[in-house]
Amino acid sequence: MTSTPKIFLLVCLAGLGLNRYINNEPAISPFMQTSNPVHPSAISVPQEPDLRIDGARFVDFFRRYPLMSDYQENLKSFYAKRRYTYAWFERNHLVEQATIWSNRLLNVEAEGVYKHFPYQKKLDSLLDNVKVKANIKTPDLDLELLLTCSYFEYSKLVWNGMDDAASRSANWLIPRKAITYDQYLDSILKTPANKSYPSGPVYRQYELLRTELEKYRQLESEEWKPIRGAAESARLGDKSEILLKIKARLFKLGDYRADTSNNNFDQSLFLAIQRFQERNGLIANGRLNPQTMAELNVPIKGRIKQIIVNMERSRWLPLQVAGDYIAVNIPEFRMHVYHADSLLWSCNAVVGQTIHPTTQFYGEIKYIMFSPYWNVPPGILKNEVLPAMEKDPNYLASHQMEIADYQGGMPVIRQKPGPTNALGQVKFMFPNSYNIYLHDTPAKSFFSEASRAFSHGCIRISEPAKLAGFLLRNKQEWSPDKIRVAMRSGKEKQVVLSKPVPVFIAYFTAFVDRDNRLNFRKDIYNLDNRLAEMITSGNDHLRK
Repeated sequence: MTSTPKIFLLVCLAGLGLNRYINNEPAISPFMQTSNPVHPSAISVPQEPDLRIDGARFVDFFRRYPLMSDYQENLKSFYAKRRYTYAWFERNHLVEQATIWSNRLLNVEAEGVYKHFPYQKKLDSLLDNVKVKANIKTPDLDLELLLTCSYFEYSKLVWNGMDDAASRSANWLIPRKAITYDQYLDSILKTPANKSYPSGPVYRQYELLRTELEKYRQLESEEWKPIRGAAESARLGDKSEILLKIKARLFKLGDYRADTSNNNFDQSLFLAIQRFQERNGLIANGRLNPQTMAELNVPIKGRIKQIIVNMERSRWLPLQVAGDYIAVNIPEFRMHVYHADSLLWSCNAVVGQTIHPTTQFYGEIKYIMFSPYWNVPPGILKNEVLPAMEKDPNYLASHQMEIADYQGGMPVIRQKPGPTNALGQVKFMFPNSYNIYLHDTPAKSFFSEASRAFSHGCIRISEPAKLAGFLLRNKQEWSPDKIRVAMRSGKEKQVVLSKPVPVFIAYFTAFVDRDNRLNFRKDIYNLDNRLAEMITSGNDHLRK
């Protein structure tokens, strides 16, 4: 496939010594910061001294609107910074942003959210009552505070997403973003009514998926029956009635842009099939094989679910990562190297099998180990190595292994450095409790497979020497030749990085790539359904 994105998560780099790694086009990724990060601004306070709120009335408000009680501290903080002036009323009238904001609440489902503001009817009624009045002597405090609470509710639902308990239950162990939402409310209030609101405190991948959600909901209203028939044998130049259906489907999906009225397998169709295969993680051979037909026949409702689930994951990512960082998208089987919001390069990766899943978490690469030993993990030792030793007394010698120690009556076994070492010739260490790291591998053939879930949990990468060169580019003594020598020396050598490099290991089954194409990937660890159920049922843990 071409380059990537979404975690999961899109600068001029002149003078930073990155020339040999740079692809100058900006990238979009599940691991990228938002293109419009929130910059706290001074609170805009109206000058009418009579438009002030008695803070003591907050208690009565929350007594009458108990479902808003979660936001008491947010409300107090927001109005204290404003010296208790009204936010939604100015010069004896309701500001236009109030109506715009209310409409945004009504369309919250466009954000992939299945929960609504609990007092929407009351809010609408209060708004209608105010709109018929030409002049307001006393602003409606209930309307003022409901509008503000609706903002905090919206922020939690749309920009923050489900709480930590929900993300942990989805196996997401990457630290969640932290945002001060009351600062952003002021920017909304200052936005002229004839202009759209600035982008929310979510990174760009979320907004791209939201656009795709709208497109797919339009497709949902159209007929989408499975395409049946023998298509696998069709080749360039052939004619078949089934090709009419395939062209029509690819046209709706945006992959085919030519004539849909003929049944020819022409070059335009061949290229459209390749495009579809690329963005679905298939081998792009232009053939209508069973894997391609299966993806073409995925129901639109299933795709909508994928988009919504990954919009939720996008809400959890940190907004901004300064400097270099590395991201691995598990279902995509790809590693991506970034500087700030620019993708420098990507390569294929092998991740954990379904029975040995790779953990989603955050770490920091602190050192590189050239020509590493492989210390056999306890599970592999017990389940694989020890049984093999019983069957074959020469097993250790034939696999370049040795007993390094004994602990608790069990041998500590390691594999010696060398070309057959399970870790290959280099590993990249970001110490963590999951015993996961990036490394080389002698099994290069796996990188050519479309689906690459073969490991015991660690992540094998197809271009380890390039990654080592990137991480050590500021150390003059580590030239590409020196790196190659160290990798092949057969003697373990540790090199500590000048500065730790962040690593995000995330899980995105839908994302928009840098060519603005919506990508889908297989849910290899079966994590989407549980998260989708929580989203669509409203079981978002926001209110117990």
